[in-house]
Amino acid sequence: MTVRYISTGSPFEAKIGYSRAVVADGWVFVAGTTGYDYADMRMPETIEEQCRNTIATIAKALDEAGSGLDHVVRVNYIVPNKDEWPNCWPILSAAFAKAKPAATMISAQLQNPEMKIEIEVTARVP
Repeated sequence: MTVRYISTGSPFEAKIGYSRAVVADGWVFVAGTTGYDYADMRMPETIEEQCRNTIATIAKALDEAGSGLDHVVRVNYIVPNKDEWPNCWPILSAAFAKAKPAATMISAQLQNPEMKIEIEVTARVP
C-alpha cells in the first residue's frame, strides 16, 4: 500500500503530530479542519467566514491529493454552538452540491474557544 501525507504547514500539525490529509488506496482522509487563514494564522470572527476558510483548506488538500470536493463521500461537522450551524448551510450546500456526501453534525467544544466549526471529510481519488 502506498501512503502519501499532505500538510498545510499549520503549526498544529507539527505540535500534535498529524497530517492535514492522508492518501491511501484511492481514498483521501482529511483531518478535522478549522477556519484559520494559514497564511497569517488569523481566525475570522464569524462562523460563516470560518466555514469558507475551512472549505478552502480542505479543497486545497483534496486537490493536492488528486481529488476534489466533488469526490467527497463522507463529511463530519463539529460546532460548539448549534444555533450558529444553520448559518453554514448555504456555504456547505454550494461546496457539496455535486458530491452530496453522507454527513453528521456534532455539537461539541473545539480545541480553542475562537473556533466555531471543524470539518472532517473522506473522499475518493477519481
